[in-house]
Amino acid sequence: MSIFDFLSGQFIDVIHWTDDTRDTMVWRFEREGHEIKYGAKLTVREGQAAVFVHEGQLADVFTPGLYMLETNNMPILTTLNHWDHGFRSPFKSEIYYVNTTRFNNLKWGTKNPIMLRDPEFGPTRIRAFGTYTVRVTDAAKFLTEIVGTDGEFTMDEISYQIRNIIVQAFSRIIAGAGIPVLDMAANTADLGKLVATEISAVVADYGLSIPEFYIENISLPPAVEAALDKRTSMGLAGDLNRFTQYSTAEAMTAAAQNPAGGGGMGAGLGMGMGMAMAQQMAEQGPWGARPASQPASQTPPPPPPVEHVWHIAEGGETSGPFSKAAMGRMAREGKLTRQTHVWTPGQDGWMLAEDVAELAQLFTVLPPPPPGA
Repeated sequence: MSIFDFLSGQFIDVIHWTDDTRDTMVWRFEREGHEIKYGAKLTVREGQAAVFVHEGQLADVFTPGLYMLETNNMPILTTLNHWDHGFRSPFKSEIYYVNTTRFNNLKWGTKNPIMLRDPEFGPTRIRAFGTYTVRVTDAAKFLTEIVGTDGEFTMDEISYQIRNIIVQAFSRIIAGAGIPVLDMAANTADLGKLVATEISAVVADYGLSIPEFYIENISLPPAVEAALDKRTSMGLAGDLNRFTQYSTAEAMTAAAQNPAGGGGMGAGLGMGMGMAMAQQMAEQGPWGARPASQPASQTPPPPPPVEHVWHIAEGGETSGPFSKAAMGRMAREGKLTRQTHVWTPGQDGWMLAEDVAELAQLFTVLPPPPPGA
């Protein structure tokens, strides 16, 4: 065996990469001296791309398949150098495998609150977080712009930069959207599409794309959330007097259960509050409080009397309704007599006017004829 055959057998002739890390984006095929034998077999699996770099220059990008590293399938490489020795010697080159599958469930979030003008709350701050997906779409551009000569490039090395791009785009879009904070939950899908469209144009310069982008939550500062919860509670309470009684009872229960600050004092305070509340409820009745200007012992006035209206029956025909004042005028004009039949709602049948106490008074305004006339 010649010395040349011995040296030729020392170089690997099968180039491939399998990855089980789930976060490696680029991996450089390591070979001492970067010497690759002419005619070596290059295997590129689905979800991968192989970038061939020769003497510092990007020579070619191989898509999934099996390749023989020869002149007939390396057209770009042959334009870089004149291989007058017929490729029979190992050539010093580098092969970078690029993972082109999707990197899923990546987190993003606003490190600091975003200032915006809300139509209802005015100037306020919000926070947001969610997930996104990244994929390498241009292996050559990604290697040139981002990776460089890094032999093992992981997702963590670029995720921080992508998160900054997302937060910047989200802040600008959410501040100019004019959507009320209370309606943002119903518009997260549309907001996500707007943000994804904007950041896709930026990361495309890196050879990347954002296939999926999700906004999981948009939240207000704790102080605003507390005020909003109180406002909601007031709306649910309805009757504020009843709500006050309920709040007093809750405070009394909390004071009785809190052993701090002198248990006997807390119990006595709770008992006093309970007695005051009981007296207040007894004075107010079950459904509401009395006016502040009304004394506790004063009896409320009776309801005003209901004024009746009357119908008249004459000659088989009815007319009306007439008020009591109108009936009085008719009595003075002689159109209503004691023998006129009248009826009012709630009365059992027609009755003579003189038999109805309320109308009988109308005929005693003038003195009756003297006895024996």
